[in-house]
Order: sequence, then C-alpha cells, then structure tokens
Amino acid sequence: MEKDINEKQDIKETVEQTEETTEETTEQTDKNEENNINEKLEKAEAMAKDYLDKLQRSLAEFDNFRKRTNIEKASMYENGARDTIEKLLPILDNFERAILSTPEDEKETAMFKGIDMIFNQMVETFKNMGVEELAGVGETFDPNIHNAVLHIDDDSFGENVVAEVMQKGYKYKDKVIRPSMVKVAN
Repeated sequence: MEKDINEKQDIKETVEQTEETTEETTEQTDKNEENNINEKLEKAEAMAKDYLDKLQRSLAEFDNFRKRTNIEKASMYENGARDTIEKLLPILDNFERAILSTPEDEKETAMFKGIDMIFNQMVETFKNMGVEELAGVGETFDPNIHNAVLHIDDDSFGENVVAEVMQKGYKYKDKVIRPSMVKVAN
C-alpha cells in the first residue's frame, strides 16, 4: 500500500511538473507569438510608410507632368500663331507696296479699292490677334527690335535715331516676329 501511495504521489508530482512545464511553454509560446506579431506589425508599418512615400512622389510627378503639358500646349498655340503670322507678313508687305506705288489718278479704280480693303482687313485681323507694328522713324535705335542695314550722317536726327524704315517690323504678344530693317542716323 505504501508503494501505491508513493506511486500516486510520484504520479501527482509528475502531473504537477508537467502542468508547470506546460504553463512555462505556453507562456514562452505566447511571448514568441507576441514578438512575431510585433515584428510583423513593424514590417507592415515600414511597408505602409514606403508605399505612402511612393504614392506621394507619384502624385507630385503627375501634377508636374500635367502642369508641364498644359504649358507646352499653350506654347504650341503661340508658336503656331507666330509661324503663321510670320508667313503672312510678306503678303501684307506686298499689299502695302501696291498701295504706295499706285499713282494718284488710279486710286479711284475698283482694283485699287479692293487691294486697299484687303490690306486694311489684314491689318485689322493682325491687331485683333495681338500683332503690333514696331516703333519706326524718329525712335531711338534698339538692336532688340531693329535691324540696321544702313548708317547715314544727318544733322536733322539725333544720335542713334531711326531715320528711315525700309521694312516694317512686328511683334506678337511681346515677342519680336520680325525686326524692322532700318536706316540709322549719326
């Protein structure tokens, strides 16, 4: 009987030791799982920050792209208008030459009146588009808007003054399309 009692006590002690070991193992497992979860959470937070940074950069790049393309679209229109105006200016010059070279006795003919009407219509259209004629005779010579082709000595003009405009110059929205060809005095 004593042997049975000892066996029972041994079994009881073994069960208690097993329970303690199980509790310790469970506690260690819980701590390991908590550490793993914390590590996974830290990794996920780091990835989320990285994705947020990439998203913000992408949005900024797209915004810059959108602004740049809008500016390019606007400049394409400006460049196209400027090119077209530049190609039409010789036609305007020819109409003006025709008007200036017509003798007084022919200025009442239908042909002259038609040429004059076309010339005035082109001038008005250019004005409406924002095309302006550059400064002419009597103005101070400016190499940014004038192209000096001749130099004369004339006391009736001041120094570096435009004495004669040989070909009119034009600007479109503050940009020179064609500089004036001028004769400069003194």
